[in-house]
Amino acid sequence: MAGAPVTITLPEELVQAMDRQGVDRAQFVAEAVRHELDRKHRDELRRSLYAPHPESTEHESLGIAEWAGGLPPEEAGDLVDLAGGQPVEWIPGEGWRRSRK
Repeated sequence: MAGAPVTITLPEELVQAMDRQGVDRAQFVAEAVRHELDRKHRDELRRSLYAPHPESTEHESLGIAEWAGGLPPEEAGDLVDLAGGQPVEWIPGEGWRRSRK
């Protein structure tokens, strides 16, 4: 795996634990960093469900069909499947919930 060289200092007990596992240190650290970045990304997505970006609440009032109708035709089919999913609505102070409509 080609990559950018990075020098880090780890606590001795972590290095010893890696060595006891018989793993390639660079590969192991890269996998751990990738795992942590994925976890942080999931956490950010989860937080966005309860506190969406202000621009997303502007689009919420349109409804998915009207929003998708404003997209160029060549993009709408790739981004939106109007037959899929379930209707949701933004409820201030609560977050996204199944639509009661």
